[in-house]
Amino acid sequence: MNPLWIRLAEFSLSLRRARLILLSVLCTGIFAYDLYQDQILQCQIIPGTMTLPALEKKGDIMLGGLFSLHDMVLEPSLSFPSTPPATQCTRFNFRTFRWMQTMIFAIEEINRNGKVLPNVTLGYKIYDSCSTPHQALKAVMELMATENNPGVKGKTHNEATCRESIPAVIGDGGSTQSVTVAHFLGVFHVPQVSYFSSCACLSDKNKFPTFLRTMPSDFFQVAALVQLVKHFSWTWVGVIAGDDDYGRGGANIFAYEVTKLGICVALHEIIPKNRAQSTISSIVSKIQSSGVWVILVFAVEQDAAALFDEVLRMELIGIQWLASEAWSTAAILSTPRKYHDILRGSMGFAIRRANISGLQDFLLRLNPSSSDASEDPFLAPFWEEMFQCSLGAQAEDQKHNNEGKPPCSGTEDLRSIANIYSDVSQLRISYNVYKAVYAIAHALNAIRSCVKGNGPFLQQACPHVDNIKPWQLLPYIKQVKYLNTFGDETTFDENGDPAAMYDLVNWQLMPDGKMEFVTVGKFDETTAASHHKLQIQEENILWTGNQTKVPLSVCSNFCPPGTRKAIRPNFPICCHDCVVCTAGEISNQTDAIECARCLPEFWSNAEKTVCIPKQMEFLSFSDTMGIILMVISLTGVFSTCFVVFIFYCYRATPIVRANNSEMSFLLLLSLILCFLCSLIFISQPSKLSCLLRHTAFGITFVLCISCILGKTIVVLIAFKATLPGSHVMKWFGSMQQRAIITFCTLVQVIICTVWLVVAPPTPHKLMPRDSPIVILLCDKGSHLAYALVLGYIGLLACLCLLLAFLARKLPDNFNEARLITFSMIIFCAVWIAFIPAYISSPGKYSTVTEVFAILASSYGLLCCIFAPKCYIVLLRPEKNTRKHLLSKTSASKRF
Repeated sequence: MNPLWIRLAEFSLSLRRARLILLSVLCTGIFAYDLYQDQILQCQIIPGTMTLPALEKKGDIMLGGLFSLHDMVLEPSLSFPSTPPATQCTRFNFRTFRWMQTMIFAIEEINRNGKVLPNVTLGYKIYDSCSTPHQALKAVMELMATENNPGVKGKTHNEATCRESIPAVIGDGGSTQSVTVAHFLGVFHVPQVSYFSSCACLSDKNKFPTFLRTMPSDFFQVAALVQLVKHFSWTWVGVIAGDDDYGRGGANIFAYEVTKLGICVALHEIIPKNRAQSTISSIVSKIQSSGVWVILVFAVEQDAAALFDEVLRMELIGIQWLASEAWSTAAILSTPRKYHDILRGSMGFAIRRANISGLQDFLLRLNPSSSDASEDPFLAPFWEEMFQCSLGAQAEDQKHNNEGKPPCSGTEDLRSIANIYSDVSQLRISYNVYKAVYAIAHALNAIRSCVKGNGPFLQQACPHVDNIKPWQLLPYIKQVKYLNTFGDETTFDENGDPAAMYDLVNWQLMPDGKMEFVTVGKFDETTAASHHKLQIQEENILWTGNQTKVPLSVCSNFCPPGTRKAIRPNFPICCHDCVVCTAGEISNQTDAIECARCLPEFWSNAEKTVCIPKQMEFLSFSDTMGIILMVISLTGVFSTCFVVFIFYCYRATPIVRANNSEMSFLLLLSLILCFLCSLIFISQPSKLSCLLRHTAFGITFVLCISCILGKTIVVLIAFKATLPGSHVMKWFGSMQQRAIITFCTLVQVIICTVWLVVAPPTPHKLMPRDSPIVILLCDKGSHLAYALVLGYIGLLACLCLLLAFLARKLPDNFNEARLITFSMIIFCAVWIAFIPAYISSPGKYSTVTEVFAILASSYGLLCCIFAPKCYIVLLRPEKNTRKHLLSKTSASKRF
């Protein structure tokens, strides 16, 4: 069994007390009752027992009624040596008195028109249960047990007969009273139809087999309240319940249901039945310290009034109160102006209302001077409470306190006073009473219409219409289904509950100072789609403090987009901190549970609310590093061109001719190409640029190194050829030098061609997960091919360095061996350092490293080989003569 229903089945101390009373009565044999026999038994009433006052009118069929006409009972101080005094009920309730009058009105209306029950007159016998279970039990025991036999004259009360005179009971209002009464009536299969008991526990037909109601179960009311809380995104709510089955049961279901939705109950308190100020003050203090701004009060109007009195005393304001149905339209709270400031904006669900024609005139007919006033034991206390006067002799038989009240003048008129009794603008519970009477009437009519051989009982028998037993009436009430004059269908489900339909009412203070219940929505349980059951017109709602903005009630503020919720340790789930999403993650909704990571090519914006395309990173002509490298490259090009110009202008001078001018011009051309190929690296990688980058670099550098290698070989061989009998020079003429350069370059061209055919370099996007940039690179395609290109350049460079080193001691005037040695040392040092630097450089800086190595090695060759010659040509022209060169050569030979 569901633990929730187990909790709902637990009853209060008052219920247990009522059970003990019932058991003691049954055990001592106050009466005997045979459910299936129609025999009259003699009842022996305990001496000294006092009967309760009842309002009675005879009829062919009598209906019982239980109404809590007073709000409480004064418990006498029992001394036990003497007979205890009669129970005294206090605090007359005008609203409940109207409900009672509505029952009488409905019965007289049925008797008058004769359509529902032709040729049958309904009577009634109504008791006051005084809002307490034990008083309700006393009343229903008298209602069911005794009746003076009108056909036997001289019959005393002590000779009363025990018989099944009441086939059905209407009442009681409070759930706790109804639980007690339903246990009693269920034993004897007497149908009970309640108009205001909404406790979900009463739907259990195993415990309450004869209980039905025209009031929807709290289970549906709670479902509506849960939907309301969910609709307005309140996640931190309070619950305050009355100490009875209605309050505890409804509050427990509400707390259970909202918890399943992730909503937290900030406090769950109980208003004690004795309404002790110290306890209620403690409840208000907890409200103040909890930080909750939306509180559901699931209690009857009297308990709610006690709470709000303390709220006023402690000056607690700004709370958005949610009302349970019991007080959502209660005049004792809406009428006094003292409650207006704290209760304006309150909201709650109320059952559907109706305008019952003729009811108001019926209510205003009462007058203690009327002929039948003496037969109404409740009229005198009603009249005295209404006009605050004493009827004196007219009410001397009534047990009520009229001390300090002036005598009534006899001119009092109910039409002169406007209060909850005569107010028929909010006929909700009264409408339930009206429907309950008509449901029983239709069931009685169904019995009278039963065709013999087609009945619901054994052998398809029909009940005896002149002696209807309660157990015979019960199945007919359960099957009632009729459409009343208001267009509403009355029917009961398998649990004896009606269809649940509520109005959402909003307490709005009008300019004239009156509190109005404005309907701002509805809840219809019969609607199939769950999301359409609750309908709200938010634009018509005025919240607490006359605000139009929905109040906020959360343990922690909503986490805005760009953040996520982080649960606080040792706190309820609704209490959290808002943590900003980490870089690369976003949340685009309020109160996100977690942040979503962007796709690899996207990154979060500054607010962490949307993924935007990552910034493309590559070495471009627009960034600072690209501009610097471009300037350095172009400077190298212009410098090389300047050297070419100088050499061209002084091409006939000895120092230019002595160093193989053709080879020098070819070397200078290759250096220009080396400087220019670095510019291919400074741009967004594309398919063409990736193909050209390393191949152009590899071929131009091999061309450059091949020229230097040719010059070095020529210098070295030239001095070896001066030895007697040497014919080496004829193998190293211009054709042979060109062949060396062509051959060396052709090898690199073949390597690059195979590279481009087999695995060409292609553009590649490098997308690190934790970086806001997409790095655009050229994928090598084949690292082996790239290593062969660099290795071949390194091989030629090392060979050139070796030959230059061997020729380093040759005369300076006739060779560049030392200059080539220095240039090759710089070249090798740059490219050796390039390897670790390239591997460790992230992103575009690997490209920067490669460009820097190209430029550094190019400048090393240009400066080391050609700068000294330009210095002599331009600044020391006296050394640029054949005589100077020959003299230096002779001196060198002598040395």
